[in-house]
Amino acid sequence: MYLLGGVALLIIIVGVGVYLYVSGQQTNIMKGQINTTQGVIQIELYPGKAPKTVSNFVSLVNSHFYDNLVWHRIMKGFVIQTGDPTTKSGGGDNSTWGNNGSNQTIPLEIDSSLHNYAWYIAMARKNEPNTASSQFFINLVDNSASLDPTGSSQGYAVFGKVTSGMDVALAIGNLPTNGEDPNTHRPLIGTGAANEPLKPYPLVNSITITA
Repeated sequence: MYLLGGVALLIIIVGVGVYLYVSGQQTNIMKGQINTTQGVIQIELYPGKAPKTVSNFVSLVNSHFYDNLVWHRIMKGFVIQTGDPTTKSGGGDNSTWGNNGSNQTIPLEIDSSLHNYAWYIAMARKNEPNTASSQFFINLVDNSASLDPTGSSQGYAVFGKVTSGMDVALAIGNLPTNGEDPNTHRPLIGTGAANEPLKPYPLVNSITITA
């Protein structure tokens, strides 16, 4: 009887421990939604692994920074990219699209458990590592070989993942563009007027943090 009671108590303790562990892990995931002209993309963010990057992103979302911005860089079989404020509603000088961001830059925040796999979300930046601001991209395929840190590259900071709406991201990625960028496999800021979508421009209508 005592043995059975001890086993039961052990099971309860282990069960509670697992529950608390899972609950703790879940608190380090935020949920969001990207509303686009092509449909809805559900995402999750990882503040426990990329706190500065997620905090910057959420702050921009809450200020409606991303509302009505164009997916200004579309690279079929690679990435789709947005976050340049001069693309708002498809206006401005589209020869400069992709050159701009918010007023605040953030440090390159790399977590070894996060990779540029298909559907993961990461920050675009200039050649210098600590130059990400507001532009981000969704990986349409596994780009870890070219975009993760290596001996010759510091990589691109991953901070979230698409959980639903991959078909929407692919639909945007399949839209016609004005031509190919010579820097095809580098989601940089300021690479010139290429890989831009043709009209009607695909937009980020809004982004919301849902949980």
